[in-house]
Amino acid sequence: MQGLWFKEVAQGRRFVLKIAPGESLQQRLVDFAHAAGVRHAVVVSAIGSVQDVQFRGIKSGARLPLTEPRVHPHRVEGPLELLALTGNVFPDDHGQLDCHLHVMASRSSGDVLGGHLYDARVFATCEIVITELSAEGLERHLSKTGGIHTVYIDSE
Repeated sequence: MQGLWFKEVAQGRRFVLKIAPGESLQQRLVDFAHAAGVRHAVVVSAIGSVQDVQFRGIKSGARLPLTEPRVHPHRVEGPLELLALTGNVFPDDHGQLDCHLHVMASRSSGDVLGGHLYDARVFATCEIVITELSAEGLERHLSKTGGIHTVYIDSE
């Protein structure tokens, strides 16, 4: 079916992670995946607080492919309340694990911000629930159309 790709996967193990203050959220997720032998996973939920949050949004009126001039990078010192973290962990086309994460966080005023997460440092704590996926044929590749790394689904 053109424009739609899918592959059935099974749930594997479930994990609860706790990341200490000062640690990189992205790096610790990759460290966890290596330590647990996880190659494919989804973030089910996450709460806590973060600082030095680096993320991006897509500029209004942007066209594909997404390039640097078409996105707006943000860096917020914080600390911020971590309201939501969603995403997945898949190997890239070189076999290296890659986290694709989106974040929602709030300032002390209650204003909420979010977008594609590059990285953040844990402030007080970060508690994440992860579900492993039992899957083969899922990798992250650079999409020439989209200009970003997206999931490639092997149809075999």
